[in-house]
This record gives sequence, C-alpha cells and structure tokens, in this order.
Amino acid sequence: MPAAEMMSHLRSLFISLAILVCHTPTWAADSGDMSHLLGLSLEELINTPVVTASRQSETRAQSPAHIIVITREQIRERRYRNLADLMEDLPGVDFMRGTKSSAYNNFAVQGYNGSNKILVMLDGVRVGHPAGGSFPVAENFALYPAKQVEILYGPAAALYGADAVAGVINIISDRAADAPGATVSLSGGNFGSRDASFMASIKNDSKLALSMGGHWQKSDRAPLDQYYPADFPLVDATTFAGTVVVPAAAREDYVGNISSNSLYARLDVGDDLTFGYYRNQFRSLTSTGDKPATAIYSEDAFWDTLTDTLYGKYRFNLTPRLSGELVVDYSVQEVDPKSKYVNIYTAFNDGYEYVRGERLAIEQNLNWKIDDRHRVLTGLGYQDYYAIEAHSLPSPYNTSLDPSEQALIYRNTTLPITIYDSDFHNVSFYAQLQSQWSETFSTMAGVRHDQHSEYGGSLNTRLGGVWHPLDRHYFKLLYGEAFRAPSPEESLSSFGSFDGSTDIDGNYIGTGFRVPNFNLAPEKAKTLSLTWDWRPRPELNVVVNGYLSRIENLIVTQPSTATDSIPGAVLIYPESKGNAGEEKHSGIDLMAHYCFQLNPAWSGDLWGSASWVSGSIDEGNGVDWDLSYVADYKVKLGATLRYLDRVSITPQVLWIGDTNNGRKSGTAPERLSTPGYTLTNLHVGWHKLFDGNATAWLDIYNLFDERNYAAHGSGSRTFFDMPQQPRTWMLSLEYQF
Repeated sequence: MPAAEMMSHLRSLFISLAILVCHTPTWAADSGDMSHLLGLSLEELINTPVVTASRQSETRAQSPAHIIVITREQIRERRYRNLADLMEDLPGVDFMRGTKSSAYNNFAVQGYNGSNKILVMLDGVRVGHPAGGSFPVAENFALYPAKQVEILYGPAAALYGADAVAGVINIISDRAADAPGATVSLSGGNFGSRDASFMASIKNDSKLALSMGGHWQKSDRAPLDQYYPADFPLVDATTFAGTVVVPAAAREDYVGNISSNSLYARLDVGDDLTFGYYRNQFRSLTSTGDKPATAIYSEDAFWDTLTDTLYGKYRFNLTPRLSGELVVDYSVQEVDPKSKYVNIYTAFNDGYEYVRGERLAIEQNLNWKIDDRHRVLTGLGYQDYYAIEAHSLPSPYNTSLDPSEQALIYRNTTLPITIYDSDFHNVSFYAQLQSQWSETFSTMAGVRHDQHSEYGGSLNTRLGGVWHPLDRHYFKLLYGEAFRAPSPEESLSSFGSFDGSTDIDGNYIGTGFRVPNFNLAPEKAKTLSLTWDWRPRPELNVVVNGYLSRIENLIVTQPSTATDSIPGAVLIYPESKGNAGEEKHSGIDLMAHYCFQLNPAWSGDLWGSASWVSGSIDEGNGVDWDLSYVADYKVKLGATLRYLDRVSITPQVLWIGDTNNGRKSGTAPERLSTPGYTLTNLHVGWHKLFDGNATAWLDIYNLFDERNYAAHGSGSRTFFDMPQQPRTWMLSLEYQF
C-alpha cells in the first residue's frame, strides 16, 4: 500500500475515533464504571509484591535490588505482545531485531550482551536454554499467561546460579484458582502478519484448578530489498574459491518470514502443589543478517527451535516460622534436524544443523523466619545436563541414533564428521540472610557455591542494603557476583566447508572453520549498583540506577592455531572461542512514572527512561576496544491516555543513539558505528464492545515509516547495519468470556 494511501486511511481512522469519543453520550453516563482497564494507581504499582529479587514475597521498596515490575494492565495497554516487545521498551536495554541467524534478535542489558547472559523464567522455573546457550527471545515468548513480569537487574548467581549475569526476567502467572475468565484474541496485519492466542481457567470444589493457554503467530515480514534497494543489490553468489553458484541475473527475491507458537498449562492442587508445562517454538531464516553476496534467501533454509519445560512444586510449612518448597523441573531444547544454512560457509550447498540441550533439576529450599527482624533462606540443588552440537552436516541428523553412530562425512571429502556431545552436572547450595535493623535500614547477605563437574567450584556473593532516611526517599546499594559456565555451543561447535581441493600432501583444504575448545573456563562478572527511588508526589515516582560492571575470562571469538584439528585436512585461518578478554562498563538509567487524572472521564500515565552507558572490551590483545551493540545514549518515552474505560491511546517513542556494531575500524579502539534512529509506535484500544466483552486494537509500529538500521555483525560477510522493518500495522479483536 503506498505511503500516501496508508496515511489517508490512518487519518480517516483517527477522525472516526475522535467522533466516537466525542459523540457517544452513553459513555459519559457510564463514568462510574471504572474497571481494571483504567490501570492501577502509582501507589498500587509501587507496592505490587515481587518474588524474584529475594525468592520470597516483598515490595520493591524492601528489596535492595534494582527491580522493575510490569503488570498485566501495563502489558495490555502498552501492547507488549511478547517478551521482545517488553524488553525493547525497558531502561538500559539495547534491542536489535532480526540480526542473528539462530537466536534472531540480539540484545544487551546494561552493557551485558546476549541472551546467554540473562536468565528467563516462568514462575521461577528456567524456560530459556536448558544448558546455558543462546536462545531466541522473540514472538515465541508471548505474554498471554502473564499476571506480571519482574525484571531484576544485575548479577544474581548467589540465588539462581549460572547465567544470571545481566539479571533475571521472571514471567509470573496467576494461580489457576485466581486466574480471570477466558480470553481469545485474533489479529491480522500487513506483510502477511497474523496472530491468535487464548487463555482459560477452570476449577472445581475439590481444590483442583487448571489454567491453559496458547498462541500461534506467523508473519512474512516486509520485503526489505524493495524498501532498502541499495542494501540488497543483485550480485553473484560466489564461493570462497571464486566459483559462481548463482549469477546476479538469476538471484532470488529477499524473504525473511518468521513463525512461532506456544502452549501453557498450570494445575494447582490446593495451595501446596503445582504442576506446570510450557512449550514454545520459534522459526526464522538462517539468512537473517546476511548480505546478498553471502547467502541464498530461501524459506527452506531455516532455524527452528522448540523448547519444552515440565515442572512440579510442593510447598509446605514445618512450623509457623519454617516453610519450604521442593521444585523438580525437566527442560529440553531441540533444533529441528531439517534446519540448515545455504551460504558461503557451506559453499551454497545445504548445510544441516542439529542442536539439543537437556536439563533435569531438583531443588529444596527452606525459609526460616528467625524473628520479626531476621529471615534466612537456604537451598540445596542438583542439576544434570546433556548437550549435542552438530553442524555443517550434508544431510539431516538422525535423532534415533547416537552422535557416534551418524556415519556422516564432510561434503566433497572422504573425511568423517565428528559430532560432539557432553554430559555434565552441577551441585549447588545457597544461603541468604535478610535483616530489618530498624524502620529505616535493612540489609541482605547471600552466598552460593556451585560445584560443576567440568569447571570445578564457583563461589558467588551478593550483598545489599536499603536506607530509608526520609519519607519519600529510598537508597539501595547492591554488590553482586555471577559466573557463566561456557555453553556447549561455545566449547563444542565445529563447522566449516570443503570445496574438494587438496594441498601437495593430499590434505583437504577447509575454509570458514570454527573449531572446538575443550579448555574454556567460566566467565566471572561483578557489578556494584546504587539506586535512588524517589517519590516526590503520590502520583510521581523517579528512580535513578547507577552501576559499575566487570567481566573477567570473557569468552570471545579469536584466531585458532588448530589448523590440523581434523585428521586429513588443513584448515585455513580457523577460529575458536577462547577466554581472552575482559569487559568493563558503567552507566546510569533514569526512570520516571507519572499518573494523572484530568477529570472524571480522562486519566492517564506517562513513563520514560534515559540511559547512558560507556565501556570497553579487551579481547586478549591488550587493546580496550569500544563496546559492541550498545548505544551510548537512549531515551524511551510513552504515554497512555484513557477515556473512561472505553478508549485508550498509547504512543511510544524510542530515541536510540549511534550504536557501535561488531566490526572493528582500522584504528583502535573504535568500531564502525550504526546510525541512531527515532521510532514512534501507536496503540489504540476501543474497549467494551459487543455487550462489554470485546476490545478492538490498532497497533502501528514505525508510524512515520523511518528507514533505520540495527547494529550487527563483526565479519565482512554480514551486515554491519541490518535494515529494519518499515511501517507495519496490526488489527486485533480480543474477546473475554
């Protein structure tokens, strides 16, 4: 649809909406009907109980950690359809959509880059990668079951173990017995976008209560070659050896479709026993982020990730002051064996992939309320892991056979492919003491020891305090440590290609190779943060969070000397992962939230954040390079304006400064910079349709159709500046039973 025509339709829509708002007298007569659509008061938001910061219920003011809570009402009004939408709007988060061939989106939280440094949970149970690797955070984490989402900033390994480096995101659902009635939502938009979700709960007199939900989503997404023609020229697809596989005149159109689905179920047996199941799937194309010269854009070349998590919880009280919880969970993440690359690294042949990670865990914790001022939380756990990494396969992996039984050979050679797997375990113990020394001062001290079967012992501490010297001022100081065990994808991955050529000794010549490194050590992170939570007026809250962070033993990609790691071959300039570096960063996030009531009919919220971060990374060569994938400055603003409980209008603005991408310039410490951008999104809701049970939504992303780019790769064969979506829109109908 042409831009002028689109804008004409939008103008007509907004005029119609204004007429409805101004000329529907029955709405004014309904001014006393103030349902939950009007949002919570600021005091209610601030005092919403959280559990993620200390693994027990407390208010935000009681926790020494910097934590943000996003409620169901905010999720709904701000149109956070999924975790990616929510994270993009968070303070201190850099979010780069559609840049990764496997994880799809990339993001950094207060300078910490990548999904393998954030712990994502559902009701306190890990639902990210079971073995600690990267995983997609995109449309697959739909938020239909969320009562609220809690975002804990900073290292939290003292409570949660490995991967809680940048922080923890915990999606909290309702107890099945307390869940609201059934809801169904159907959506459709441009570029072939469609979406459906449902959520329902049932209960009986025998204390059994069941909640179930699911979502399905698919989008063709915009044909970027038409919107960014200069970035998608028609060029030859040529191998490393210079062989033209597809001439420019025969090149295909760009495609970039995605799809996802999820299923959620929770069974509560009284107040003590809970069983849960969660599945999510995400599919994107492995050409994501690649230039036309290096990849074939084909819907058949995809990366499909499926994650299943099953858990049970048993809660009990031994005495009035001593309670506990037993948690058992099993999770498996599997990449579809038909997933494949068709790019320069596979010589434009089909290069199949298979990745699997499993985790079985059991943990017992005890919560002892010593007296009215002191509380101790302890826990003992065991986690068992298994992982397979299989890459650059000439045919799909046979899941009925063990890795050693695949009997595959590298294409164009007689060399067998070694497929690596790993079986490891971890034993953990943690203890945390919280003390309320006076009405104005409290402390927290925690420590956790992990004994890893491959990486040995790790001790991580967490120390914090809250000082409340004045009625409207809270000061929080927190020091946290975390470790991140190398993921199997870092230590075991081996991929590359052969074109059949040999050297004078008859060794096959391999190019574009990543070789394993079995001697990686865990990364160690430390963060010191200071938070000022100020409430100058009942309707205004201002939060300032400053932090200093450092990562040692940083795992980076570096040149490898293992040119003979495959018997019968010589590898040209291979790479591997290594503990070569150190990263340091510091920053400040400023957040504000203002609630207002203009008159009995009109109310609203204003929220926003401004973030600054600076840092450097030494990748082992003694040079402090600029950080990648982090904008020095970013501002995020939003507002929700409500007319009674009938109409809500929510504009959002993202102003993102210039962002260093992964490509180094010729002169240290600078990297190439991706230009900054400003995006405006608009969400309009028309509520209480069809006898008060339905809501219609219009969501417009990139309202002014700005051409913008996301920071991307370090290699010359990927985009440094990845083109982003033009204006997109979705219409939705949500019905509550």
